[in-house]
Amino acid sequence: MRIGSYNSTVRYRNSINRTYEDQTKIMEMSDGNKLHRPSDDCVGYSKYLRHSVTYEENNQYQTNVQTAISWMKNTDAALVDMTNCFSKIVVKSNQADGANSDADMRAIAGEMLVQAQQAVASANTNVNGRYLFSGQKDLVQPYEISKEMQKRGLAKTLDDKQAEFFNDTTKSGDVAQMLTLQDKNTGEKYFLNTLTGKVYSEEFVEEGYKDKITSGQMTVKDGDEIGTITNWGTTVSPSVSTYFDEYGVIKDPGKGFVSDLTKGSSIIPLSLMFATVEQYIVEYKGDRKQFSMVKENGATQPASDTVNASGVEIAGRGIFDNEDSGNGRLPLGSGNYFGPSGANAFNDMFTVQAMCEHGRNKGAGTTGPDSNWMNSDGKALANAAYNTVNSAQTKIASRQSVYKDCQAMLTTQNQQVLGDITEVHSTDVSKLAVDMMTLQTVYNLSLNVGARILPQTLTDYLH
Repeated sequence: MRIGSYNSTVRYRNSINRTYEDQTKIMEMSDGNKLHRPSDDCVGYSKYLRHSVTYEENNQYQTNVQTAISWMKNTDAALVDMTNCFSKIVVKSNQADGANSDADMRAIAGEMLVQAQQAVASANTNVNGRYLFSGQKDLVQPYEISKEMQKRGLAKTLDDKQAEFFNDTTKSGDVAQMLTLQDKNTGEKYFLNTLTGKVYSEEFVEEGYKDKITSGQMTVKDGDEIGTITNWGTTVSPSVSTYFDEYGVIKDPGKGFVSDLTKGSSIIPLSLMFATVEQYIVEYKGDRKQFSMVKENGATQPASDTVNASGVEIAGRGIFDNEDSGNGRLPLGSGNYFGPSGANAFNDMFTVQAMCEHGRNKGAGTTGPDSNWMNSDGKALANAAYNTVNSAQTKIASRQSVYKDCQAMLTTQNQQVLGDITEVHSTDVSKLAVDMMTLQTVYNLSLNVGARILPQTLTDYLH
C-alpha cells in the first residue's frame, strides 16, 4: 500500500504531540502532586479522597480532644481545691468532740465556714467566661450562698453498720439517711424512715439495733419502730417534698404531721415536729446537661465522651432531693424525676458547720454547740459529703486520662494517614527528573529525525 507524504506528516505530528503532552504532564507534576484530576488515575484519586476525609476527621477529633483536656484540667484543678476544703472540714469535725469548750466549738465552726465558702467559690470557677460546673448553662454562675440563714431539716446519716441493718431487703429503695424528729413537749429525738414512714427512737437507732444484731436479727423488722405515720409516701399523703424543698429548707417551720402516728390499732400520743438547724443555704443555678466531645470514629459513648461535671455530679443527692423525696417530680408521683438539686454536698457541709456552732442538745429548747451530734452524725455527714466530691474528682481524672491516651493514638493515626496520602498523591521527585530528561531527549531527537526524513515541500521540488 502506498503511503503518501500527508499520512507520514500527520502520523509524525501526532507522535510528537503525544511526547509533548507527556512532558506537559510531568511539568504539571513538578508541584509535588501527581493527581490533579480524576482522569489522572481513577483508582488512586478515589483512595486520595478517602484518605483526605479520614485526615480531616482526625484533625477534628484532635481539636476536640485538645479542647476537652484543657476543660478537664481546669475542672480537675477546681475539684481538687474543693476536695481539699471538704477534707479540712472533715478533720475539723473530728476535732469537735466533747473535750472542747463552747468557745472552742465556735472557733472550729468559724474555720469550717471559711472552708465551706472557699469550696463554693471553687465550684464557681470561670474559665474564659464559661463556668465549669453549670452544665450547658455555662454563662450562668452555678452556685449562690444565701445572705440569711434558713431552717434546714436535720438528717440523720447512717453509718455502714446502721445502713446495713435498716435496709430491709424486702422493701424497695435504699436507706442512707433518716429525718430527725423532736417531741416539742419533751425534746426527745426520733428518726423517720422516709421510705416506709416508720419512726424509730433515738436510742434504738444509735445503740438498740446492736442488741438485735447480737440476738441474731440482722435486719430491721416490723415492730422495731415506735409507730408509723399513716399513709406516708403515697401519692396522696405526706412525703419529704410536702415539708421540704429540694435544698432541705422547711416550708412551714411550725407545721407538724397532718396524720396520726400509729402502731397496730393504737395511736401514739406524740407531738412530733421536724428538727431543723439554721444555716446558710447553697442554691444551684445551672442545669443537669453535659458537654460531649467525640474523640474517635464508631458508636458514640456518652459516658466517656462527657467532658464536664455539672453540679449534680459533684454534689450528689440526699434525702431531700433523691428519687424517693418527691422533689423534682411534676406532678407529684408522676415518675418524671428531673434529678438532684445539685447542691446537696455543699448544704450538708454547711449543716455540719452550723451544728458545730449552734446546734441543739438533747434537752428541749437548749441551744449551743452540740458535741454529741458532732461525735456521730456530724462526722458521718461530713465524710459522706467529702466522698461525693472526691468521687467526682476521681471520675474527671479518669476521663482526662482516657482523652490523653486517645490524643496519643490520634497523633499516630494522623501520621499514618499522611503517609497514605503521600504515597497515593505525591510524586517521586528524582524519578520525575529522570523521566523529564528522557522525554526531552526523545522530543529533541524526534525533531531532528523528522527534519531529515519528512518529504520536501512542492517549492523544494520546483527548485
